[in-house]
Amino acid sequence: MAYTAMSGTGTTSGDDPLQTAVWRLRSRACWADAAALIPPDSAAGAIQRAALLVERCLYTEQGWQDAEDALRSAEALAHDDEERGAAACERGQLAYAATLHGVRDRVDEARAALGRAAALIPPDTAGRALLDFRRGLLAENISRSPHAARAAYRRAHTAAAAHSDSLLLSFTWRHLAGLALRDGEMAEARHGFAESLRIREELGYLVGTAPALASLADAETDPEASRLREEARRLFRLLGGVPTWLARQLTPPPTPSPTGV
Repeated sequence: MAYTAMSGTGTTSGDDPLQTAVWRLRSRACWADAAALIPPDSAAGAIQRAALLVERCLYTEQGWQDAEDALRSAEALAHDDEERGAAACERGQLAYAATLHGVRDRVDEARAALGRAAALIPPDTAGRALLDFRRGLLAENISRSPHAARAAYRRAHTAAAAHSDSLLLSFTWRHLAGLALRDGEMAEARHGFAESLRIREELGYLVGTAPALASLADAETDPEASRLREEARRLFRLLGGVPTWLARQLTPPPTPSPTGV
């Protein structure tokens, strides 16, 4: 199961203090607290608030109505094409998340919203990189089209590198590695997962570090795989069981009963 990024700011020492505070909360799974810091009276602020609350839905499977309300506010405040495109991208992501988590089938809405975003967001922008990544998620996990997903992830990867978007790069590395693992390309998978983990540790993206550890474990052999999974479990418990979907991946297999018992 694949999950996504919101392209972030506040990750370097020279960033705006507000964005730095938002990043620190977000990276520790405190999305509602992060959103509360952002003034909601501008299109940019409203879109960022909506994006944070949409991301909370992805990681916690909760807060759907809060995300919907924030998204409607962002859509109402968006005035130019780039703002409307960014809001549509979040609309598509929320619909994708609801479909992926089995809340409600909103796949048609997700496709329509991401298609609308593609018509509005200019090429060669950071917003386009995030959009391409999200279209890759839809292709991989809803349409079940790994070839289309790989093409979208590669476009996003190239654009993220061009815009120095390290967080998004951590996601494109991870998802390209996941496709390589599916194809049995173990060296490529290990490299991609290791790069994703390295970036997340450097950024202090704590909520994304446990999934990165678990993914790398899937491409390793014991004893390294067991060490990575145990570290992932430690972080998962530290964050109170977030992301929720990681529990299934980290649950150890049941211990067989002794013979004759």
